[in-house]
Amino acid sequence: MSARLIATNVTRGVNLTECGRVADSFLTRLVGLLRDEHLAPGDGLWIKPCNSIHSIGMKFVFDAVFLDKDLRVVHLMHEMPPWKASKMVWSAKSVLELPAGMITQTGTELGDQFEMRRESAG
Repeated sequence: MSARLIATNVTRGVNLTECGRVADSFLTRLVGLLRDEHLAPGDGLWIKPCNSIHSIGMKFVFDAVFLDKDLRVVHLMHEMPPWKASKMVWSAKSVLELPAGMITQTGTELGDQFEMRRESAG
């Protein structure tokens, strides 16, 4: 049975993912979202450890929330297009990649506190 990631912005009281995935091994971080055609609402990828990302080879635009060791937002990237790279965010320890527009839709801002939970799927 696989686990799904529920990523919650505790500050805003809203879930950003309900069926997200975690990339926490060399292989899962390497592949990331390259095999995906898009991110559906409720989906996302939490990459850890991570302090910079790229969209080389990606097929779609996405949002990215950079989180520090305490899961506080330290950087935001709205609608990152394919074939781009982020800056190094030295204080970031993980990045949550989300469907484009999710940062704006949820009102997520710098300093917001996140919580990550893994729950059994199905």
